[in-house]
Amino acid sequence: MDDEVDIGETEPAGDGRERRWRLAIGADDESSSALSDTDKRLSAALDALYGDGAGDAAADPRKRRGGLGRSAPKVAQWMGDIRSFFPAQVVQIVQKDAFERLNLKQMLMEPEFLKAIEADVNLVADLISLRSVMPAKTKDIARTIIADIVAKLMQRLEQKTAEAIRGALDRSQRTNRPRQRDIDWPRTISANLRHYQAEHKTIVPEKLVGFMRKQRRLVDLDEVVLCVDQSGSMASSVIYASIFAAVMASLPVVRTKLVCFDTAIVDLTEELSDPVEVLFGVQLGGGTDINQAVAYCADRIERPTKSHMVLITDLYEGGNGQELLQRLASLVRSGVNVVVLLALTDQGRPGYDPKMAGSVAALGIPVFACTPDLFPDMMAAALRREDVGAWAAGADIKLVRAEDESPAANA
Repeated sequence: MDDEVDIGETEPAGDGRERRWRLAIGADDESSSALSDTDKRLSAALDALYGDGAGDAAADPRKRRGGLGRSAPKVAQWMGDIRSFFPAQVVQIVQKDAFERLNLKQMLMEPEFLKAIEADVNLVADLISLRSVMPAKTKDIARTIIADIVAKLMQRLEQKTAEAIRGALDRSQRTNRPRQRDIDWPRTISANLRHYQAEHKTIVPEKLVGFMRKQRRLVDLDEVVLCVDQSGSMASSVIYASIFAAVMASLPVVRTKLVCFDTAIVDLTEELSDPVEVLFGVQLGGGTDINQAVAYCADRIERPTKSHMVLITDLYEGGNGQELLQRLASLVRSGVNVVVLLALTDQGRPGYDPKMAGSVAALGIPVFACTPDLFPDMMAAALRREDVGAWAAGADIKLVRAEDESPAANA
């Protein structure tokens, strides 16, 4: 009781005391002026774990059992909120509570659950966000699940990405003796239609048409830097970006770097040969310092006119926003092809800072959200030095309007 009195005496008697009580009991009344938007976000993050099951949670029991399903609270996102509000010691306690209270350990140990699990990037994000509190055996199971999901995503995205990027870099010369991966199948089929075998219902090609592989020195290769925001709200984007980086790193026609950031920077370029290891190197959650990350990437760009930087972030800058804009402008002036993706996800409109997005767009940088299925084509357009903004408009993607552009001009 004495402690409570002391705490109360250090707070103002008005809104400060009401704020503390509302946060303590979880009453985040929207009409209350005692809680700021940040306070409401904190209250919601705590309620997702420690709430009493009221409201939506009571109506849908799945929302009280864990973050492994599409309809459940996003573990990665609210754990990221926790990291931004509390020191490391408190975060560890909350993580441990989440793992135990949401029954994640029990679920991961159930063979039936593992067999029924769906390949979902949200699941990968949730497992990664809680890996630090998993027992060793559970962590091994989680790694197996992640590896399986990554393999399925790679199968879905790898071929299109490889074809798009190879084609973007060198399709000017053709050969009748191409390697298997360089065969131009539409042209080959067209050139061999007269060799159709009716009894087999297939074409037996006598002439192959393909792309001549140009030998390129390492210093001549285009360089792609994927600079990815790893805050909790960007969890799915981090998963997809890591997979694309791994695919691109396997191609001998482009040099690829992967840099993930929150308030710290993790350069995962050396791990790109193993996508699962890359994902285990990601630390989802925390604050955001985009300016610091862009500065890190800019220092490592050696040939600006041969470089492409894809910045994947919601643009909620916790660092120096003015410096960020100056750095991006400097990169554009130096010849770096800069693209900003507000999200790299399958569905859903991105949540982003509209003011910062408008300021970035005013620099001539295309700013938009992209789906994983369209990312290879976007990357190919960037490597060809085409107008990525025009490509996005052609793909029916809504671009962020420059801050100083009038609605009439945009129309």
